[in-house]
Amino acid sequence: MQNVLDPQILRFGDRQIPLEVRRHTRARRITLRLSPDGTGVKLVLPKRAALKEGLAFAERNRSWILARLSEQPDRTVFCDGATVPVLGETQTIRHDPAARRGVWRQDDVIWVSGFAEHLPRRVTDFLKAEARREISARARSKARSQGLKIARISLRDTSSRWGSCSSSGNLNFSWRLIFAPELVLDYVVAHEVAHLREMNHGPAFWQLTRQMTTDVGQAKTWLSRHGASLLRYG
Repeated sequence: MQNVLDPQILRFGDRQIPLEVRRHTRARRITLRLSPDGTGVKLVLPKRAALKEGLAFAERNRSWILARLSEQPDRTVFCDGATVPVLGETQTIRHDPAARRGVWRQDDVIWVSGFAEHLPRRVTDFLKAEARREISARARSKARSQGLKIARISLRDTSSRWGSCSSSGNLNFSWRLIFAPELVLDYVVAHEVAHLREMNHGPAFWQLTRQMTTDVGQAKTWLSRHGASLLRYG
């Protein structure tokens, strides 16, 4: 069981680094790791370890923290000229303030009209809508093919799970799957739809998942190696 404590800030000189602190009943020692988006650090404390002790541990490991953070690629801000992957295809964001079409895709360009200060929000809303369309269509199609029923599909901005399935038949997905290659998004959708029947990861679950998507191994490998990169956009 984990308890999330109040967030902290590590101050190394002029640099301030977000620190997420969790207390885990099964933890045997204090540990540090990068946050999923690569911009901060997670500190895990055993049940009886004091927060002060954990902060001192982080301070002693400042060289490791700074080295790991320096290895992370820069975030991609949504702005004119920025490039983002959409289902694995590179798209360039272009601002056309005089247009009256909102946001639309044409060839390999995402066009955005209106004021420049609204561009980041408009692109985000557009990509979330694209993610909902892709994920919902695939999920409902796969569920029908197996005689399964989805109660509800929700999209969220999660950093630890790309998808989940509740016992009541609700499916939840990260909208950031729109940045992943198509085979990866399709695998995650199939994975969660399979949980509508098999709430486990046994042989029957994997057999059902493979009936609904291809390249399961390739998709899992991609997520393991590159999943954190999906959190760097926007």
